[in-house]
Amino acid sequence: MRYGIKSVTMDDIARELGMSKKTLYQYVDNKSDLIEQIFRQHVEEEKRAIERIRSSSADAVDEILKIARYVLEKLRELSPTTVYDLQKYYRNIWKQMDTLHQRHVYTIIRENLERGIRQGVYRSGLNPDIIAKLCVAKTSLAADEEMFPVREYDIKTLYWEYIDYHIHGIASAEGQRLMEKYKAAVKNQVK
Repeated sequence: MRYGIKSVTMDDIARELGMSKKTLYQYVDNKSDLIEQIFRQHVEEEKRAIERIRSSSADAVDEILKIARYVLEKLRELSPTTVYDLQKYYRNIWKQMDTLHQRHVYTIIRENLERGIRQGVYRSGLNPDIIAKLCVAKTSLAADEEMFPVREYDIKTLYWEYIDYHIHGIASAEGQRLMEKYKAAVKNQVK
């Protein structure tokens, strides 16, 4: 995740794991297989983390803000080189993982919207299916290097602007109040 994929060899991985390359190949067929296994494991870990966040959240607004903080932590760990290498050298794996991730994000957002509507913190009358699909599309847009070059846009600022925009668009008056309360609590923790 730190150095990208192309620059790390199977020899490097075997050495780091303290095993021979022959032993490593008993667990994976090749580098592509290893990458696919790593990203599938990553998605499963993400699902478990999101479930812990959901079960510990007071309401839908709290949930979406906690998920946003979690996602930002994960984005900081991901090197742009890794994404580039995946897109260029492992295109099929990238497409598989991107599709899987988009479905996962869609489900999280749709369920959060449904929860928020039930709790009265999101506006009634929203269509969770449409809003969730719009969010997935907007998330992909925010990751578009041509639209938001990393040199010009800080990922943390960009992501929080998106979350703020999203919540303001869906929140009821009560949801707006909760959002301000949670944002104030985070600011006080930072001080």
